[in-house]
Amino acid sequence: MTKAAITIRIGFRTVKTAVGVSLSVFIAQWLQLEYYSAAGILTLLCIQKSRKQSIKAAVSRFLACMAGLFFATGLFELIGYRPYAFLILLLLFIPLCVRLRVQEGIASSSVIMMHVYMRREVEASFFLNELLVVTVGLGVALLINWYMPSVDKQLQRYKTESDRLIAAILNEIASYMKNGYTLWDGSELLQLSELLAKARRAATLDAENHLSRGNDYERHFETRRKQFELIERMLPAVSRIHVQIEQGRRIGDFVTELSAHMYKPGYADTFYEMLRAIREYHKLLPLPASRDEFENRANLYAVANELERFVDTLE
Repeated sequence: MTKAAITIRIGFRTVKTAVGVSLSVFIAQWLQLEYYSAAGILTLLCIQKSRKQSIKAAVSRFLACMAGLFFATGLFELIGYRPYAFLILLLLFIPLCVRLRVQEGIASSSVIMMHVYMRREVEASFFLNELLVVTVGLGVALLINWYMPSVDKQLQRYKTESDRLIAAILNEIASYMKNGYTLWDGSELLQLSELLAKARRAATLDAENHLSRGNDYERHFETRRKQFELIERMLPAVSRIHVQIEQGRRIGDFVTELSAHMYKPGYADTFYEMLRAIREYHKLLPLPASRDEFENRANLYAVANELERFVDTLE
């Protein structure tokens, strides 16, 4: 009888959380603060995926904790330190947090309000103690979360792969336009869709971790997303072209050039000139002699329009 192996993955964020909680409890205990373990809870709740999210969480939790401290003190002093007081407290305090847009801090502030309930006294030393507990817990979380591993290599891989996939898709379109057939199964479309979703999340995370700089990756992947959408809009018109004619071959040659040189700087004007030449050629052609020819020309015209929009994204 074999035993199934259990694999436990410990991610970087898990390590940071463990270190942060231990450090905040250690500091709070070293400062001889009451309820020092609450500092660890606050750190645990404040470790986020990015610096921006961590700062936002820390601010929300600090404001909610301070509001909860004074709100709970006033309410308990008014109606007494009884369990039913929490009913009124939370019915009033949760909508207040939502109104102030600090609802992230409801769980954190509840810890502080429990301290007020257990203390049952209004003393300046207690308020100072709670302020220090909150400061240590949130401060350590910000400190620990300030280090974020670089995702530049990952983003560069996404960039290279997305460029390759778009070029491959355009080559397949060009092959169909010129030859009238293709064995393409469209797998690159699915790969590109999944890749751009991952890349967009990674680029957003990178931007949130580098608050003082712009994010070229976000702009890059946004451009690739627009190009992907244009290709998707182009494909139905391409698939409806059943007769191989000179106009289609010319557009196929253009798509081949586009695939090979679209990421090289300064080529946008060349592409516009090539499209203009193709349109001028179409104008000189005689009127369609049949319905099929008319429909083919209409689809070629739609493809040319989408290609022009695609070239617009290269500028």
